[in-house]
Amino acid sequence: MAVANSSVLARTLISDKATNFGLKNEAFGAKVVPRRAIGINEGKAKGKGKFRVEVKATLQIAGSDEAKKPKQEMSFDVVSEGELREKGFLGMRKTKLVCTIGPACCSMEDLEKLALGGMNVARLNMCHNTRDWHRDVINNIKKLNEEKGFCVSVMIDTEGSQIHVLDHGSSSTVKAEEGSIWLFTAQKFEGSRPFTVLANYEGFSEGIEVGDVLVIDGGMASFEVTEKVGNDLRCRCTDSGLFLPRAKFSFWRDGKLVARNNELPTLSKKDWADIEYGVSEGVDFIALSFVNDADSVTQLKNYLYMRSSRSTRVLAKIESLESLQKLEEIVKASDGIMVARGDLGVEIPYEQIPTVQEEIIHVCRELNKPVIVASQLLESMVEYPTPTRAEVADVSEAVRQYADALMLSGESAIGLYGQKALSVLQMASSRMELWSREENRQSILHQRQLGVSLPDRIAEQICNCSVEMANNLGVDAIFVYTKHGQMASLLSRNRPCPPIFAFTNDHGTRMALNLQWGVIPLLVDLSDDMDANISRTIELIRSKGMLKTGDAVLVVSDLTPAHLNSTAFQSVQVKTVV
Repeated sequence: MAVANSSVLARTLISDKATNFGLKNEAFGAKVVPRRAIGINEGKAKGKGKFRVEVKATLQIAGSDEAKKPKQEMSFDVVSEGELREKGFLGMRKTKLVCTIGPACCSMEDLEKLALGGMNVARLNMCHNTRDWHRDVINNIKKLNEEKGFCVSVMIDTEGSQIHVLDHGSSSTVKAEEGSIWLFTAQKFEGSRPFTVLANYEGFSEGIEVGDVLVIDGGMASFEVTEKVGNDLRCRCTDSGLFLPRAKFSFWRDGKLVARNNELPTLSKKDWADIEYGVSEGVDFIALSFVNDADSVTQLKNYLYMRSSRSTRVLAKIESLESLQKLEEIVKASDGIMVARGDLGVEIPYEQIPTVQEEIIHVCRELNKPVIVASQLLESMVEYPTPTRAEVADVSEAVRQYADALMLSGESAIGLYGQKALSVLQMASSRMELWSREENRQSILHQRQLGVSLPDRIAEQICNCSVEMANNLGVDAIFVYTKHGQMASLLSRNRPCPPIFAFTNDHGTRMALNLQWGVIPLLVDLSDDMDANISRTIELIRSKGMLKTGDAVLVVSDLTPAHLNSTAFQSVQVKTVV
């Protein structure tokens, strides 16, 4: 490993008045002189602001007496710990995995198997099941985290507008056979009726003509409209396939999507009730369906800010043509994005999906927002124990594009082989990450400046340069000490070779970072003394046998010591364990 005997320490202390210097990477541009500090005082510049940069060589880190007596064990999840022991730092998987929980995997035993298989986030679709069912799943996940040492976050996915939803009344999947005749109606009925489907929006057939094609879930099955009786539609199945409960649908005419004008809000009354329920249960993420602009995202975030005592992150689902047209404003307003390719593929030509997916991932990285690639990644594994080679290639392509996370939907929720599907995601993503690193194919990101204030701009530049340093020096890991996770996110944005260990004393921050590429979030007591924090956490990890002599870590921090009022404190260090 190319790390010198002495470590490099670059530390910036910026007063709250230092706003007019246009500084750029001063700490990294300064010459390193062993055992001597270089001070730069800009007191004579405009205003009275001062900026001081120190660059000095320091000794390698060893376990101090204070470090050997840690105040509290940190929360290191058992899966990351096992992976680190087995594969080492550079072998740790960086792409996060999301599993949709459904009847096929809702027991405590099944949830534990998914957690052991690498599930980072459990998704609950509020379209399905009862409140009591969801509460049991959430409680079981929390119990696994608390008692078994896992770190699995919880996401709820809102149902969204009812205009695009159909239900055949059965609790399981129904097979639609070619040539069969079906009635689509808005007249409510209890239970299920043979070949009868309930549309949840009374105006679902407005503007629809005989000869139009009704497509289920982006192509799972297709029907031709043969007769229109009032608001009901009688249809003949032209392409047989699976008909899931509460499936989404669209109408096509002459190869083009039939535009549907409606005034339904993004968030329905049921969605608001589900959100209130999710907040009361302490969920970590809320995925907002059918987002067409930033207003609905902002509205929900404002509500959560007023309602919740802890920060719940809002993800916007990109699944319509309107959302693509306003992509950047939606990404900026949200805390993350889900690329809902199934519904998106209904509204745009399917040959455009690969390039649209890559563009969304790129915009999210530029704006520093995590992005999930979802829908039909391993669709065949709903019924079969092995994926198609094309599906594996699709998964690998999403990893190559540096998506933060991959998501299983029906594969885990109702599929016969959910745990095998998760294993396929784990193996395929790990292999593609290894190939990218070996081939030196790290993605070069055009660095769009995000920070506005001077401290934010400095933090951003420190993270950009820190990743370059970590890659060039070949350090084993990056340690970041953070309250709200901002610097951990900025480091992740640059997709470094070594994993990022994010130490925080905030539970909400830890669970939110579970979705960030390459970040292993750890809950630990942090003090105002950065040197003590570093020594204590390194000693804790070394005491578990996961750090050994000669390992090098790059250390970054955005913690603000209490004795420096209104002052940003950021540091970069490289430490070698002896």
